[in-house]
Amino acid sequence: MTRLKSLFIGLLCATAGAAAIAQTPAQTSGTLVIVPAYGEVKHANDQAVLTLMIEEQDKDKSVAASRVNQKMKQGMEIVRKQDPTAVLSTRGYYTYAVYADEQPQPRQATNATSKPRQPVGWRVGHYLDVKTTNLSGLPKTVAAAQGVLALNGLQFGLTDETTRKLDAQRIDATYRNLNERIAAIARAMGRNPADAVLDTVDFEGSGNYAQEAAAPKMMRAAMMADGAPQVEEPSFEAGESTLSMRVVGKVRFR
Repeated sequence: MTRLKSLFIGLLCATAGAAAIAQTPAQTSGTLVIVPAYGEVKHANDQAVLTLMIEEQDKDKSVAASRVNQKMKQGMEIVRKQDPTAVLSTRGYYTYAVYADEQPQPRQATNATSKPRQPVGWRVGHYLDVKTTNLSGLPKTVAAAQGVLALNGLQFGLTDETTRKLDAQRIDATYRNLNERIAAIARAMGRNPADAVLDTVDFEGSGNYAQEAAAPKMMRAAMMADGAPQVEEPSFEAGESTLSMRVVGKVRFR
């Protein structure tokens, strides 16, 4: 009986010792922790880039090209008159042959030569990009231009100057988030945030925001205007852009 009692007491002591070891927190002195953090700022869009285009089709290539050239010139003059501060740039001049639909022909002898396809007409087109900060006058400018050209695309975003001004705010927000996460990690480890020493800060996300900053609104218009009545002014909402940044900090606990 005495032997069983001694064995029972020994098991209790071993269990209590194991529980005490399990409850003892791991030593964190000198621990290196990798902490990712993120920051972002938002700002109302202050720039618009619209794409206008013209396309003509005619059996005579020179006639189609002449109409395109004339209407593009007229469209550019209209845009400059409506918005003298806008920056214009042309691109994408194209000329394509148009072929009539042909029915499948019966197989000819192997030595027969096929006739080359002859075009029945030509398609000629040209694009005009317009960059402007005059968002209040944008509907009027677009409506006036649509009397000659077609609106092919519209994108809102931030000017380079605004983006530069927001850079300090974006860095501040990212660094603040890093400090908040370091403090939260320290508390979770049972340590005082003051014991955390920031060893390295790597702003590895710098520059990547340029590809996703704008979150642009795209609008398409496919209707071509040719002798059409005056176009009613469209309605636009410029929205806002989000600029983000990522940082990785290496923290060592004393």
